[in-house]
Amino acid sequence: MAGGVGRRRVRDDRGSAAVEFALVVPLLMVLLFGVISYGYLLSFRQALSQGAAEGARAAAVSATTTSTARSAAALSALNSSLDTYGVSCSGGALVKGGSTVGTCSLSVATCSNDASAQCATLAVVYQYGAHPLLPDLPLVPTPDVLRYSAVARVS
Repeated sequence: MAGGVGRRRVRDDRGSAAVEFALVVPLLMVLLFGVISYGYLLSFRQALSQGAAEGARAAAVSATTTSTARSAAALSALNSSLDTYGVSCSGGALVKGGSTVGTCSLSVATCSNDASAQCATLAVVYQYGAHPLLPDLPLVPTPDVLRYSAVARVS
């Protein structure tokens, strides 16, 4: 076969992997940071929930019966749970970096299911939409408000 009639022409594929990589990487990065952002949000939600439960329990089992001591015990337990995120409860407000980001309140009143007992209720509201812990990412839904309350019977 003279003249190269039997040879095929080979396509030049150099650079196609780089183009494919450039097209796929932004999607993978959004996915990765979306998972990280949403995981951090869920971790914070758990800390709010746990902090409310621990605060109500601390107020309910406080050795002293004064409202000031119960509030101090509840706030200490709540702040311990939220400290990792830089959030604290002070004077009825949730504070992060000097800004008010929500509310926190403790009340001790008659239990709704047993009129002969007292219950401590700790309510926490965090305005997550206005004060997210991490920057918002497109296509990653986040709640506007995180709201938790816990009730413990005073012993």
